[in-house]
Amino acid sequence: MSNISESGSVLNYSRVYTCPVCRHGELSNISLMDAFACNFCNHIFSADLEQQVIQMADSQLALKWRWNGRSWQSVKSEGVELSWGYWIAGMMFILLPTAIVSLSVYLFPPLPESRLSWLPIFWIVLTLVSHLCCLIWLIIEYYQFPIFRYFRVITNRMLARFQN
Repeated sequence: MSNISESGSVLNYSRVYTCPVCRHGELSNISLMDAFACNFCNHIFSADLEQQVIQMADSQLALKWRWNGRSWQSVKSEGVELSWGYWIAGMMFILLPTAIVSLSVYLFPPLPESRLSWLPIFWIVLTLVSHLCCLIWLIIEYYQFPIFRYFRVITNRMLARFQN
């Protein structure tokens, strides 16, 4: 494992930095290029050394971070943040199907003595949870966060603790 850049340093290609996306990997220079790559999440970053800024080059989003000498700070770019319209659409994606299923259960309730009287409540909860999982998955894919690698590292660290 390389030595991660010490505090108070300036951004340059000869040092290794923590990745601002996954926070587990290390950013190091790509040979013969003016760019960095993470050894954990495999993202590629183009660098502007004068402004001490890196930008994710392998994403449709213009995600940027500024190096302050010790850590990365997010730089706001136009079109990167999710606007209110996206949040409202996401909430409607979760709540509208759940409301439709809930309304049908309210209008046509099951017979209390039937064997499957628990099924409508289960169906409402399943609708809510499944739509919420779809929305979370879309957000993870949009920002290209390496969630499976992140969980693999956590489980490997926990297993290493138990083995010692």
